[in-house]
Amino acid sequence: MTTDHSDFPNVDLEAAVQPKGATTKEDIIEAMKDVVDPELGINVVDLGLVYGADVDEHSNTVLSMTLTSAACPLTDVIEDQTRAALDGLVNDFRIEWVWMPPWGPDKITDDGREMLRALGFNIG
Repeated sequence: MTTDHSDFPNVDLEAAVQPKGATTKEDIIEAMKDVVDPELGINVVDLGLVYGADVDEHSNTVLSMTLTSAACPLTDVIEDQTRAALDGLVNDFRIEWVWMPPWGPDKITDDGREMLRALGFNIG
């Protein structure tokens, strides 16, 4: 699936400061571990909220993410943390909030389960 990046700004490749090496999806996912769900205190990757990342050749990134609840009032906080986490790694980014498939506890990683247990949550 190719994601449309037409809404990102044009990049002057001669003037742009490119990071050393191309930014990869793995780089993005690793950086997103610095984004913490404000209610649970666990990073969004280990909670299973990051469904995917698409990075183009100019390091423009589209993140597919969901929330534990569609009514979550803290999307601005997550977007601000994402901006800070990806600063210097990407040229620009956009979050596409997706609701299908819906998030559930089955999306939490083993590390996320351990973190939640340490906070006193009973996660299977």
